[in-house]
Order: sequence, then C-alpha cells, then structure tokens
Amino acid sequence: MNQIQQILKDRIIKLCSVMSVSGFEKRAKDTLYEKLGGDFDEIKTDPVGNHIFIKRCGKENAPLCLVDAHFDEVGMMVTDILDGGFLKFTQIGGLSLSVLQAADVIIYGRQTLRGVIISTPPHLRDGSDKLAAIEDLLIDTGYSKEALEEITPVGTPVGFAPVYREMLSGTLVGKSFDNKACGAVCAEAIASIDRSDLPCDVALMLSSFEETSRLGGVSSGVYSLEPDYAVVTDVNLARVPDTKKYETVPLFEGISIAFSTATDRALTLASEKLCKEKDIPHTMTAAPSSTGTNSPTVNLTGRGVPVVDIGLPLKNMHTYNETVSLDDAESLYRFIREFVMSKEIAEFFKKREEDIFNV
Repeated sequence: MNQIQQILKDRIIKLCSVMSVSGFEKRAKDTLYEKLGGDFDEIKTDPVGNHIFIKRCGKENAPLCLVDAHFDEVGMMVTDILDGGFLKFTQIGGLSLSVLQAADVIIYGRQTLRGVIISTPPHLRDGSDKLAAIEDLLIDTGYSKEALEEITPVGTPVGFAPVYREMLSGTLVGKSFDNKACGAVCAEAIASIDRSDLPCDVALMLSSFEETSRLGGVSSGVYSLEPDYAVVTDVNLARVPDTKKYETVPLFEGISIAFSTATDRALTLASEKLCKEKDIPHTMTAAPSSTGTNSPTVNLTGRGVPVVDIGLPLKNMHTYNETVSLDDAESLYRFIREFVMSKEIAEFFKKREEDIFNV
C-alpha cells in the first residue's frame, strides 16, 4: 500500500463510519463539516440534506464543475416495539435480505444502541430454506419494551455496525462503501489540488436520497448550483463468478466510464481520452438507457448539465461486507484530480454553454 492509498483508506473508513441512512443525511452535518470543511472555501447543507463543499479557483467568470457522490446509505427503520426487547423494522433502500439474519446493527435513537437481527437456529426451522420476509425479522436489543419506547420510538433509523478490515490484495471490507467511498476519495482528490491549478470552481456535493428516490436530492442541488458540467461518481457492480460479464466490471482494473443515452457523449469521450493520456486504469461500459446512478437526474435538471458517469467497482453491494479495491480507489482519486484540473474540458464546456444559451 502506497502513501496515497493509506490516506484514502483512512478517509474512506472515517467517512463511511458516519451514519447517513437515506432520509437522515442531515444528522451528519456537524461531523462532515468537522472532517471536510477545512479543505474548502464554502460549505452548506441545503433543505433536502445535500452537503455541498465548494473550492474556488479565484479566476473571474470561471465555470463551475460539479462532482457528485451520493452520501446516503441503505438501512432500516423501526416500525414497532415488542415485549422482550425486540424491535420490528422495515428496510430503507434495497437491502440484500439474504444476509440480514444475525447482522450486527446500530439503532440511532435518543441513545445509540447496539442490536442483533435474530436468526432462528437450523435445529428449530421447519425444514424450509426460504428466506424470512423482512416483516418477520426482529432486532434483539436486550432492553425492556418500556425502555425502548423511550429510547427508540417508531421511525428510528437503524444501520449496519461500522466494522472495517483489510484483506489481501489491498481490498477493504465494511459497510456503506456505497457510496461514501466515492465521496471520501473525491473529497481527498479535490482537497489535494492547489487552487492555482484549477481552471474552474469545484462543487463537491454529497447528495441525499439516491437509495430511496429515482430523482434523488441531487436534483435540487443541481438546480441551485447551476454547474456548467458535472461528473457523477458511484459504485459499480464488480464481477464475481455467478454474474454476467456485460452486467459487471472487473475489480483491480480501475474505474468504469459509462456510455449511455443518459450522459453527455462529448464529456464521456473527453474523460476516456484523459484516462489514456494520464495512464489511469479504466474500463468502458455500456449503459444504454440508464446508469442506475444520479447521472440522468443531473443531465436533465434545470437547463440541462453535461455529465459523465464514473464507477468504482464494488462487491457485495447493499450488505454490511461491501468490498472495494484501494488500487481502484487510487484510480478514482487520480481521475478526479485530472478531470477538475483539465483546462481543455473546462474551456470546452463553458464555451459550449455560451454558444447554446447565448450567455
């Protein structure tokens, strides 16, 4: 592991440990400002929970480049409190139900509690291997019903416990890499750039509601910022033996760049060219009608924003043992640095907007 990867590892773990179950992103405001605020000129949280960090280049009439990484994570919500210290719950976002039983969770109530999702021993099952429906699962807390009613009322968010470890080949395993790993890498990349090397102002948006809304909080953020061009970063489905090649991307081979009708062709080609010129590992992928990310929303908000979709390969998506490669994280770091420092891209997309809208 080189020095950059060590820095990225520390930043990823710190940011992914912050609770941001979809719909509760605003709770992270003070922690985020403390962890990231010193590297940016302006910080704010908008009404829907987007956390926005702006770095100014100091040049007059500079274009604005948006770097988006959704900050919300999948999780759960308390729906009922039962005798014996048990909580009923439902999912927020697309949880992988196959791994929920026996999961270690944190209940973010008036006090923060640890809990375990119950798992019926095989000795006591009826012989069926069918997965239990989420409404039949319970969180065991060890508290009384009366105590839970005070501490964890209905509507309390629940998330996976932040436990992280490093495996061989420089891979990290833990929860919420989707998509705070991208946010952490982008924040580090932008912070590392001297403003004199920037041809544009840069807005990093850690956006809300991606896991639970097709529009996402990114729509209101883009509408208020009015960027000239944008890059959306999100995790992408990494290849494992039981998946189809055309639906996945390889781990350890860098970032993915999506060709899609939902993104800007010129900016996509410019990003591919940039990777080739700077020797940044990457894979080109096809996403014909949708990328499954914030890119289509960014593209169609306001007057329209040219956008490129960049992916960080990830295994075990929407579980508490998501897996990313630090080699791929470094590729994303290098790409974001080169992308926002590209005078060619900044000048082209600023000029193109002026041509289109007669600004």
